Amino acid sequence: MHRHSGTAAPAALTRPPRLAPGARVAVVATSGPVPAEALESGLDILRGWDLDPVVMPHVLDEHPAFGHLAGTDEDRAGDLQRAWCDPAVSAVICARGGYGAQRMVDLVDWAAIRAAGPKVFVGYSDVTALHEAFAVRTGQSTLHGPMPATAAFLKDTAAQESLRATLFAPESVMTLGPGAGGGALVPGRASGITLGGCVSLLAADLGTPHTRPSARGGLLLIEDVGEEAYRLDRVLTQLLRSGWLDGVTGIALGSWADCGPYEEVRALLLDRLSGLGVPITEELGFGHGPGCLTVPLGLPAVLDAEAGTLALNVPALS
Repeated sequence: MHRHSGTAAPAALTRPPRLAPGARVAVVATSGPVPAEALESGLDILRGWDLDPVVMPHVLDEHPAFGHLAGTDEDRAGDLQRAWCDPAVSAVICARGGYGAQRMVDLVDWAAIRAAGPKVFVGYSDVTALHEAFAVRTGQSTLHGPMPATAAFLKDTAAQESLRATLFAPESVMTLGPGAGGGALVPGRASGITLGGCVSLLAADLGTPHTRPSARGGLLLIEDVGEEAYRLDRVLTQLLRSGWLDGVTGIALGSWADCGPYEEVRALLLDRLSGLGVPITEELGFGHGPGCLTVPLGLPAVLDAEAGTLALNVPALS
């Protein structure tokens, strides 16, 4: 299975600067349509943190033909690019997930994004496709964290606090976990560069342009939502068969909301992943579940499966 032997361990990605009070943050819609009322409530929370949120022009758009998309692919990509290339903007936060990031990711001018320099980028779920793009195409780390136009953010003070602390005082959140039910699926300790997100999106990236060849040297963080056990089986099996999981150093599992009884999901994860022979911790507390932690992607960390913790070697932001 280990087809990529001999490659050097990946280096940590470039960290963007932490936010200061008064920082301007742009809110973009990269995926599904955004509920206006939820967005306004989320913006109020950001303003309460002494941030200056700016809503990009197409955030509340609806695609003319497909109700599952927020506006056209070109407009969603354009909003992301304009926000990133605006020197007055310190962070770009996705309004919500859903579906659609894959449709617009190749319409972004990644050379222009790279030239504009590192900035804070926040999102999860469908935004996994963009986390991978930022890692591979710009070499900068990103934040897998809650999004302001989602109920998970609006009603979850623990999720809010994890993001706020990461944005303003990242040295205060250097150890993530243990989650409420956290512990070792496979015992051990491992170190590596964090990567991952929604596992079905990672599988959907296989074979597409500018995709990382494998997770070698990485601490893989995966979660998902609304995927029945057989579909999770298919996704994990595809990642295994493609060789993408070869060389991963350890795995942290997040939430599996609406994926069926957890005992069944847990048995499937153990069946598919234990053969990799690496430490695996479960229920770390990131993803679509309550109290979702903000997790930096692209940075060195140590996974302690028994303790159910992920300890960062450096703060999420510089």
